[in-house]
Amino acid sequence: MPSLIGKQALIVGAGMGGLTAARALADYFERVLVLERDALPEQAKDRPGTPQGKHVHALLAGGQHALGDLFPGFEDDLAQTGAVPLRVGLDVRAERPGYDPFPQRDLGWYSYAQSRAQLELSVRQRVCAYANVVIQPRCRVQECVAGADGTAVTGVRCMQVDGKSETLPADLVVDASGHGTLTLGLLKSSGHALPEETTIGVDLAYASAVFAIPEDAPPDWKGVFSFPQAPESKRGGLLLPLEGERWIVTVAGRHGDNPPGDWDGFMTYAQQLRTPAIYNAIKHARRLGRVARFRFLASAYRHYERLAAFPRGLLPLGDALCQFNPVYGQGMSVAAQEARALGRLLATRAAERDPLEGLAPAFFAAASALIETPWAMAAIPDFVYPETRGERPTDLDQRFKVGSALNKLAARDPAVHKLMAEVQHLLKPRSALQEPELMQRVWTALTAG
Repeated sequence: MPSLIGKQALIVGAGMGGLTAARALADYFERVLVLERDALPEQAKDRPGTPQGKHVHALLAGGQHALGDLFPGFEDDLAQTGAVPLRVGLDVRAERPGYDPFPQRDLGWYSYAQSRAQLELSVRQRVCAYANVVIQPRCRVQECVAGADGTAVTGVRCMQVDGKSETLPADLVVDASGHGTLTLGLLKSSGHALPEETTIGVDLAYASAVFAIPEDAPPDWKGVFSFPQAPESKRGGLLLPLEGERWIVTVAGRHGDNPPGDWDGFMTYAQQLRTPAIYNAIKHARRLGRVARFRFLASAYRHYERLAAFPRGLLPLGDALCQFNPVYGQGMSVAAQEARALGRLLATRAAERDPLEGLAPAFFAAASALIETPWAMAAIPDFVYPETRGERPTDLDQRFKVGSALNKLAARDPAVHKLMAEVQHLLKPRSALQEPELMQRVWTALTAG
């Protein structure tokens, strides 16, 4: 049995980051209390605290594996709740400029398509099975509470549903609230330095709609990804299946090319995508519910790993550390990987005299290593648009050329295709694409034009 290292841990937020963190902490604290401002539905329904939940969500293989490590047998849970298995490389038609479609191949593993609400419910049910974990909905956390010298967090101050404010003690507080303002507020109030922040202004707007899958649905794919001809075009689309024999379609544009929120406007926007597969699939399909819209202005990475000092007993996790451009579907998976890393850190430190001493810098280093690949995989394509704000790499043009050469190799070579998919799914680090033999092939392709 793992060694207990504290009486109570508090987690702010019952989204994917908070729930997976609760599992990671459950073995090491007498009580784990998850505080969530929303009411939590007993069924798979969207809630106000996750407005992006009405849009396409992806659970990458790296996140799926992390959830399987945290909750053994989790893939069986997905199948039982109706999540649709997708054979990676084969079942989703990827329409890229120059490849309509990109070669469809079985790359060797399954991912699962489902709604964000259903995935969150499945994780929440797993977390609630732990007797020492309590999820308290409709509780708004107002601030983190620190000792007089500001060197350690001792709990949080929150407001209950009845309007009463109380202070809850904790040995460890995990800020999985999303924007991370609780952590930033504590640092400001206690005189600590704020983390450096890297931002990339993507000005993304998207709209989503759900359809009943028609009987005459195309038999050669389960989903479609329509990529724009960047930078000339700013709009793309993604269709994926959902539980309950449904499709969800998200269309997105950047820098002012915003999709409308009415049905006629949505369908016209979908019709004007670079490729027709998505529109042709949905033009006669039965519409379910309303069109939902969302905006995402900028990706933001707070570099807590660079701070010289950080309060004991506090850890930001998930979006509180790094908010990714949602078009790449990385956020939930990285949050699950961070929670798994936190659990592994506690396992190695549990036998120490003071396991919480130095936990924050150790966790920030582990999280930074996890964030490096997805951040780079998103940042470089985002900079293809001149309007994207942020510091561009000095070798950006060369990186674009290397990426194009890798795509050409992947189209011809199933092994390169699989390797690129493994990196995109966070199964391997980005450095795997920089192995000498592969880079030699890339340079040969570039030299040949």
